[in-house]
Amino acid sequence: MNQKLNLSVIGVGHLGRHHARHLSEIPQVNLAGVFDTDRDQALQVAANCAAPVFNSLEECLSVSDAVSIATPTVTHADVATTSLQAGKHVFIEKPITSTIAEADELIGLAEKMNVNLQVGHIERLNPALLPLQNYQLKPKFIEVQRLAPFTTRGTDVPVVLDLMIHDIDIILSLVDAPVKNIRASGVSIMTKSVDIANARIRFKNGTVANITASRIAKDQVRKIKIFQQDMYATIDLSLGLTEIYRLLDARQDTDAIVTAPLQQDDNQRQIAYEKPKIDAGDALRMELENFVAAIQGREKPIVDGRAGRDALAVADKIHQMIIEDLL
Repeated sequence: MNQKLNLSVIGVGHLGRHHARHLSEIPQVNLAGVFDTDRDQALQVAANCAAPVFNSLEECLSVSDAVSIATPTVTHADVATTSLQAGKHVFIEKPITSTIAEADELIGLAEKMNVNLQVGHIERLNPALLPLQNYQLKPKFIEVQRLAPFTTRGTDVPVVLDLMIHDIDIILSLVDAPVKNIRASGVSIMTKSVDIANARIRFKNGTVANITASRIAKDQVRKIKIFQQDMYATIDLSLGLTEIYRLLDARQDTDAIVTAPLQQDDNQRQIAYEKPKIDAGDALRMELENFVAAIQGREKPIVDGRAGRDALAVADKIHQMIIEDLL
């Protein structure tokens, strides 16, 4: 499929407006239009993108090959179900749905209709995370902090589904093993839902991940630390900074900066520091381009429906454990 895809955006609020803007600029896409229950918002976004405004979801689907859904989480299942039943490829913002059962239904429906279902876990394409693809990763311990100042946006879901799910998805993509057990705790501060959460995930291969997420913080923090045999990596997703420390044989050629020589068991070893070049790029545009390329058979989906469902399953387990602990 090489012709332009007629792709529409459903929900053009905080995130959806950016979906529309990027899709209007991707050469392989014809932005067929936008739809939102807030018509004034839809008209404003449509004017900025020189695209039509649809009066209904049905009208939108009638002229679209694919849709990008950026509506509130509670509506994901209904909007995506209607879209998939109409035979449309679907890109849906995280979390994929509110419940595991809903996610399973969408995955089954996408397979039945032979269409793509992808989930917008945007941090997978954070420029600071991409350099890790050049290293052989076998993490033993992962530490993650994701803190954000309080805003009313996103408070329709608990912090686990709003913020922590980003890091759950990243961790599941880094660790090649099933989850063995989870421990979690959390508290409510500003809302009636959970605002601060901590989870400790142990995988069957022995890897441990410790994740903290809070939407009650003075400053934004998005940091990941990865520890494995002979290597330590620290990634600052906000600053776009990746630093790698590796333990190498002293005779091994390397372009890295040697920070310290070590003597271990009669073997000369050295700690080498590397600061990979970070290529600037817009993660949202990259994942939307991947969605288009996957529909056209040029690439594989970065986060398909099953990966979105797996992240939701872990997030849901964490949230339920916190709720039970608070009772």
